[in-house]
Amino acid sequence: MAHEFDGKKYEKASSHQKEWGAKLVSELALNGNERVLDLGCGDGVNTTLIAEALPNGEVVGIDASKGMIETAKPKEKANLRFILMDIDEITFEDEFDVVYSNATLHWIKDHHRLLGNVFKALRGGGILRFNFAADGNCSHFFRVIGKAMEKEEFSIFFSDFSWPWYMPTIDEYTQLVSQSELKAAKVWGENADRYFPDTETMIGWLDQPSLVPFLVCIPETYKANFREYVVGEMIRETKQADGRCFETFRRINLFAKR
Repeated sequence: MAHEFDGKKYEKASSHQKEWGAKLVSELALNGNERVLDLGCGDGVNTTLIAEALPNGEVVGIDASKGMIETAKPKEKANLRFILMDIDEITFEDEFDVVYSNATLHWIKDHHRLLGNVFKALRGGGILRFNFAADGNCSHFFRVIGKAMEKEEFSIFFSDFSWPWYMPTIDEYTQLVSQSELKAAKVWGENADRYFPDTETMIGWLDQPSLVPFLVCIPETYKANFREYVVGEMIRETKQADGRCFETFRRINLFAKR
């Protein structure tokens, strides 16, 4: 299931995602003439960084959220395009030198299918470079949201709820990648724990994207109460003496070739 996000709010609340993405872009060591696919381009900020490194190339950013694509579209230029497309539905064949993804692929449940589709999308000798959430990510939020879902006034709305994320251990993902056709694959973990500068910034991150898969399950008359409970508990769980809010961010990195 693809989730719908508010691209403008995400643009303001995603500083750590952009920081991770910019680091990944700098590590791609592009020659400037490649064709690149960005899986889960979001608001397009990091996709734009890739385009700047491709004076004789092109980057295509895809995302399943209309709100994200609408926010990204104004950034388009001659070598930069954005397409509304679900990552699970990509059918590219032998089209890209690089497939890149930052802070997105934990939203994709079937990585066996994903890696197969990416293999097909890459040209011979092409590379993929992914960074996404691993086991241990968002431990405070997951504890709080679990409590919220179990509360008597909210539990009925989650009777058929499907957990929205795939966050494997490093060993689990290494094993999965080894079953693909990809070559020279390297999988490694990363501790990217974060101190939000204040509660307002942390709440912005809760609203976009963390609470989105949960609020969609709740009738309008209950949404505010659910959000208020989660925000209050998160402040109690994560606020430090200096006013900052701490959350765990654990990442999986993947580099591989076709």
